[in-house]
Amino acid sequence: MAAKRSSPVGSKASGGDTIARSEVILFTDGACSGNPGPGGWAFILRHPASGKEIVQSGGEPVSTNNRMELTAVVRGLEALTRPANVELVTDSVYVGKGLTEWMAKWKTNGWRRREGQRWAPVKNEDLWRELDHLIAQHKLKYTAILGHNGHPENERCDELAVAAYQQYL
Repeated sequence: MAAKRSSPVGSKASGGDTIARSEVILFTDGACSGNPGPGGWAFILRHPASGKEIVQSGGEPVSTNNRMELTAVVRGLEALTRPANVELVTDSVYVGKGLTEWMAKWKTNGWRRREGQRWAPVKNEDLWRELDHLIAQHKLKYTAILGHNGHPENERCDELAVAAYQQYL
């Protein structure tokens, strides 16, 4: 069984409201052949109350694994048509730490990060900004899982992401 760890994530706009929100689960994964190299992303967006799912994937001829992990989350949140309580289930430590530890500091510092004694731009800033905009519309809970550890939805997302980048090989 995959290890799980959950953390609430969100902005002031997503925390204290009383809007009745749908509960959804967003499973995501990204993959690359080489880093950088051809990349793929995939998500499964599940609405447990109705049993409905949206499954999407895509790829880019040259990308990085972190960029594909982020793209999967962004595309999954973009598929939502109204504010929701979203449980994000991912094996990406990069996405998890970005959401729970780094993003607030990056925003405070003008989307810059410390690199030794100097400031450096945040990598994948365009996607982090997009993600920041999207999570402001939802109440997000991040759940960390171990990749390649038998989690059915994570394995399916990985298969889809790999298939998506294979078109560029």
